[in-house]
Amino acid sequence: MVPTKGTTVPTRNDSARKDYSTAMSLALRKELGQSARASKTVMRWTGASERAVKYWLSGTKGPSGSQLVLLAKHSDEVLRAFLHLCGRDLVEISLELEAAEASIERAAAIIKAVRSEVH
Repeated sequence: MVPTKGTTVPTRNDSARKDYSTAMSLALRKELGQSARASKTVMRWTGASERAVKYWLSGTKGPSGSQLVLLAKHSDEVLRAFLHLCGRDLVEISLELEAAEASIERAAAIIKAVRSEVH
């Protein structure tokens, strides 16, 4: 007979875990495709094993916290998917606005350079 004393272990939220695995898989495949090159790239970014990366790409499992940080560092799609899962879509919009502002500034600098060469 098993004693009933002690710490109770909370039940796992398998739905959230599956949503996370699926979201990371979709983001990685959107960014890199599903070729062997995609696996090698993710392995290089994270230092993870080939087997782990194949699990991530298939959506069977998701990356751990430190691996997620490394993936988000290299992949905008992973960062967007993570922010969406967290309900932080406004942060994503802010990031996109910053990128748009930088692009506009570069375009303005190019226009000024071209104008100065014409005159």
